Amino acid sequence: MHWMLVALGALAVTGLAAIGIAAITTGWVPPWGRRRVLRPKLWGYGALVGAVGMSLYMFLGPFRGPDADITPYAMTGLALFFVGVVLQMAGQRPGRVTVQPMTTDR
Repeated sequence: MHWMLVALGALAVTGLAAIGIAAITTGWVPPWGRRRVLRPKLWGYGALVGAVGMSLYMFLGPFRGPDADITPYAMTGLALFFVGVVLQMAGQRPGRVTVQPMTTDR
């Protein structure tokens, strides 16, 4: 049963990393998120950082077993995952709007 969970976890983070790389390089976002994502590259960086963080957390934390020496690294992976989530949320917000200076033609 343990190997099935490891395989499922590896498949999930690999899929998220692949989607993040696709969003960074081509601007492609999965159909379920296209309406909300306004900045696909930033969203892709968030997905990639989140995938790396979650893989660090999973494979150094719960899948490895109780080991107090590795726990800080696993928690760093969890924090990195949350940084990725914040980047993905920022990719769903509009960027800065640059205002063109008004010119008067007289």
